Formats: sequence, structure tokens, C-alpha cells
Amino acid sequence: MNKKIRTFVDANVLIAAARGNLAYSVAAFNVLDDPAREFISSSLIRLEVLPKSIFHKQSTEAKFYQDFFDSVQHHVRTSEVLLNEAFDLPCQFGLNAVDALHVAAALRLGAHELITAERPTSPLSRVRGVQITSIYTKS
Repeated sequence: MNKKIRTFVDANVLIAAARGNLAYSVAAFNVLDDPAREFISSSLIRLEVLPKSIFHKQSTEAKFYQDFFDSVQHHVRTSEVLLNEAFDLPCQFGLNAVDALHVAAALRLGAHELITAERPTSPLSRVRGVQITSIYTKS
């Protein structure tokens, strides 16, 4: 049996797929529909995407996100330990706080790949320990 690619998906990839109107929406769906992937996530990704769609009464978008989170194989919750693990990442790679937490979660869960829609030149591209793949396309 082939081992699946353990994949951590950034919030911007989920948003692109849910809305379907961005230049990289097709690429986002290609990742999410890839049967060779096993998805992992965190409570921070959920916090980034789900509450706003609920607030704006975007029920289809909220359902899309909830379906994704229901399908996630492994999930890490935000904790003091995760915050401590994330602390050195901005110092090493120039990440912002939220991206540092995402990378720390991906590393904690043994992600093979973190997929983002950030520009390939963003600080995320400097991260070591997990492959960073960008689906970014200019609009």
C-alpha cells in the first residue's frame, strides 16, 4: 500500500477552493481532491476560515470548510507547547506569528508538505523541515 502525502493546507488555499474565483482556485482544488494526500490541520486554520464565513452567512462556504475539517486525518490544537515550538521560527525564517504557528503545527504532525497560496518569495519559502509548496498565481 502506498503511503499518503501528509499535507498541511494553509487557510488561503481553503479560501481559494471555497470561493472558486481566484486565479489559483483550480490549483487549490487539485490539491484538495488529490487522493494521494492525507490532510492534517490545526485549530488555527479552522479559526482563520470558519467564523468569518458563518458571520457573513456564507453557508455554502462554511459547509465547505466544515466538510474539510471533518475529513482531516490528524488535528493539532493550539497550546502553550505549540506556542513555544513556534517561537523560534520567526527568528530563524522571518515568519509572521500566524505562519509560525502553522509551520509548528505542520512539523508537530509530521507533515511532508505545507501548501500555501503565498507568493513563492514569501518568508514561508525559507522554512526547513517541511516542504513548502506555493500554488500562487498572479491574478
